[in-house]
Amino acid sequence: MKKRTKLGIKIFAVMLICIISIGGFIGNYFYNLALNPNTPKDMIFASEDDSSDLEVKSDVDWLLNNSNYSDTYITSFDNLKLHAYEVKNKNKTNKWAIVVHGYTSEGSLLSSKAKHFYDMGYNVLVPDLRAHGKSQGDYIGMGWHDRLDIISWINKIIKGNPNSEIVLHGTSMGSATVLSASGENLPSNVKAIIADCGYTSVWDVFSYQLKLLFNLPPFPVMDLANMVTMVKAGYSLKEASPISQVAHSKTPILFIHGDKDDFVPYYMMDKLYNATSSKKEKLTIKGATHAKSDLVNPKLYWSRVNDFLNKYVK
Repeated sequence: MKKRTKLGIKIFAVMLICIISIGGFIGNYFYNLALNPNTPKDMIFASEDDSSDLEVKSDVDWLLNNSNYSDTYITSFDNLKLHAYEVKNKNKTNKWAIVVHGYTSEGSLLSSKAKHFYDMGYNVLVPDLRAHGKSQGDYIGMGWHDRLDIISWINKIIKGNPNSEIVLHGTSMGSATVLSASGENLPSNVKAIIADCGYTSVWDVFSYQLKLLFNLPPFPVMDLANMVTMVKAGYSLKEASPISQVAHSKTPILFIHGDKDDFVPYYMMDKLYNATSSKKEKLTIKGATHAKSDLVNPKLYWSRVNDFLNKYVK
């Protein structure tokens, strides 16, 4: 009996080690695939279309070549050196637009959007989110820790210009960033938010992609990846929730989404809109895939943005 008990304990121990090892491998694999900036993301973007040919070449080049930008930096709450492009409008103004890029992108690729705000009479700040562009970081924040970084950028603008009127514009993960920031106690200088194709929560969008790419249910993969994320990135995929944040928002929000978006699904816009406690509007761009609304119908996109902002910015 003793020998059988010892054997059973050994078998159980081996099985437990195997389960932990497999679980650790799975958790690390999906963490690296999604949140490690040094891991290729080709698999994630395999089905994404390329609409770059819709952009005007001069607009694409404007930020780096014609805007007369200056590099500016802040130190994050966790001691990262974060970078942004700052463009002062040739006409003196208190209006500022913080334009925030998406997942695996960088500030320099938002030239076209930055130019639109400049032409609308705004000073423009285009940050590189942590672990993107020229900013430090060893994990992708998915908008959660980034929300605190955006607040730091807001405070930097206000320190230099106490009378500033600030609008936030974010695309995809940038949208999740500004929506997450909306739930914090923002300074009254922040007047309005434009949220282009944002997701309800990191848990939701990763679960959606897990099903789309691997045909897998959330459990147990999401739970394993979440444990690794909490250890390596210091946040939970469950707490990173724009839909929870907008329920506390006091800042007017315009939601924009393309109805052909299958990367961050279109239905998430209505969920976010319905959960928002502040003044709100929404715009559907027909025929637009992910993050392409401003390219598919630029006239409608920017006229609606301009009309919305004119209600809240002097």
